[in-house]
Amino acid sequence: MGTIRKTAWFLALSIVMAGWMGVLGSFRGMAEASMIASHVDAGDLRAAEIAKVQTVLEQKVVMQKLLDYGVSSEEAMAKIRSMSDSDLHRLATLSDRVAAGADSGVGFLIGLAVLVILVLVILMLMNKRVVVR
Repeated sequence: MGTIRKTAWFLALSIVMAGWMGVLGSFRGMAEASMIASHVDAGDLRAAEIAKVQTVLEQKVVMQKLLDYGVSSEEAMAKIRSMSDSDLHRLATLSDRVAAGADSGVGFLIGLAVLVILVLVILMLMNKRVVVR
């Protein structure tokens, strides 16, 4: 095993694999699941979706963008209440994605830390010294 780690192809393979894992890890898949009620009242569903969209509209960033476009939050809520059920459902689904994507880069930092640790472990397995000054 020691002779395998010293060959040049092992280093190239480990770098290619680390890069490939980084590329594949950067793609985010969207998995959605929820409970389906057997008897759903349309009014309750509509109220829940309006509440979901309203929580997104109350965020500072969204509120500021609305003000930049010249729309007050009251006007936006009036427009949301007048939407059809299908449009409201589409907007509520998209607002879930907006809220899920607002992690401020924490996932990226964790992925970067894992990649650095992986490179360090590979270098240590190859009996290379890692010196931080």
